[in-house]
Amino acid sequence: MITRDTRAFLEAARGCAPDFGAATAKAAFLVSPDGFGRADESASDNRYMADAGGFDAARALDQHRGLQAALSGVLPTLCFPGLPDAPDGLFPNNVFATAPGRLVVGRMRHPVRQREAARDDIRGFFRDVLGYAETDLSGQPHACELTGALVIDRARGLGFCGLSERCDEEGARLMHAAFGLRATLLFDLAPGEYHTNVVLAVLAGRAAIVCPGGFADAAAVEAIATLYAPHAVVLSPGEHAAFAGNAISASADTVWMSAGAASALSPDSRRALEAAGFALRAVPLDAIEAAGGSLRCCVAEIY
Repeated sequence: MITRDTRAFLEAARGCAPDFGAATAKAAFLVSPDGFGRADESASDNRYMADAGGFDAARALDQHRGLQAALSGVLPTLCFPGLPDAPDGLFPNNVFATAPGRLVVGRMRHPVRQREAARDDIRGFFRDVLGYAETDLSGQPHACELTGALVIDRARGLGFCGLSERCDEEGARLMHAAFGLRATLLFDLAPGEYHTNVVLAVLAGRAAIVCPGGFADAAAVEAIATLYAPHAVVLSPGEHAAFAGNAISASADTVWMSAGAASALSPDSRRALEAAGFALRAVPLDAIEAAGGSLRCCVAEIY
């Protein structure tokens, strides 16, 4: 099922047992911010991106190394080199994502990011080292920026796809099929939002972080909160703006976000995460956040 009908989706989702697959990834990979800088094409529809003067490439590289070191304490975390002509290529989860035994390559909206999909080192790693099959969506015309646009509950096989200039309805259908999902809810993001994973995170299949201001349709927010109740953490505008929605569970008992996001969390939000069984882990990423993304955007999961 792939639908905009929140009632139909909720009815179907409630019947999906958590037996679709592992709730969290077995490994992850990053891409180093070696070519880090302001990508003007990406900035055209990413309001979170700083002006050119707000970019510090050396500090971003140092913080990125810290992120890899921290994540490596929880799961194997690889890092591929960045490309000099891919200034925001440190967000690989938009371009590459996996299902068990399969690599999915997305179609980026902007040409500056489309070149990332041609990387044979990353494709070759999955093909020749891991033996993964490949589903390549990069050559078709519909934007589908993978786990930036599509937040997935891996335990139950559910998708939550926010539509924007970075993902249209046909792109959503292509991703739904590529990941073999049981049910996907389609909804429009609020004006000015570019990716779903900035306003929604599903944590290990049993909790959700939701930023209502990022959704154009309140019914979608209500459906998601209902599905994950009592562990739906609804964030304030301030928490949303600090990237607290751009979080990820790297293991069944941890939730990761940037240090800036963690510092913006209210006591109620912290208690809600603790009640859901998650220890909060935070990493300084303010230099990276100048590029309009945060911790979740940096992490491509390997299932």
